[in-house]
Amino acid sequence: MQSKATTVLQYLKELPADRRSAIESVRAVILKNLDPVFEEGMPYGMIGYYVPHRVDPAGYHCDPKQPLPFICLASQKNYLSVYLGSAYGPEREKPFREAWAWTGKKLDRGKSCIRFKKSPTKPVRAKRKLSRDDR
Repeated sequence: MQSKATTVLQYLKELPADRRSAIESVRAVILKNLDPVFEEGMPYGMIGYYVPHRVDPAGYHCDPKQPLPFICLASQKNYLSVYLGSAYGPEREKPFREAWAWTGKKLDRGKSCIRFKKSPTKPVRAKRKLSRDDR
């Protein structure tokens, strides 16, 4: 579900308390481990972390007006999602699945997203490791 919120804080305020808590916990880990070159904003109606045009003027190849997306967080109708551009594609999927395996949790994944219903702990650590490896 796309939000009409224009700021991250506005987006978080719209969420029910349990969803807000889960999104905030993932957001905190991302912010703690994300390289300062990335910016946080509300692309595509969800919380997003992206390479700004000042760093990569070409932007996103599908829509050059948009900055290059890296990670997004969203509250969907039936679950919460972390969209991972950095774990998309066959060469990136294997290391991601290996990092996830040690969590002992079943991976509920789309092409570039991880779906979850409550605040993850070990899975967040797996993403933190991958975020650091992507720098």
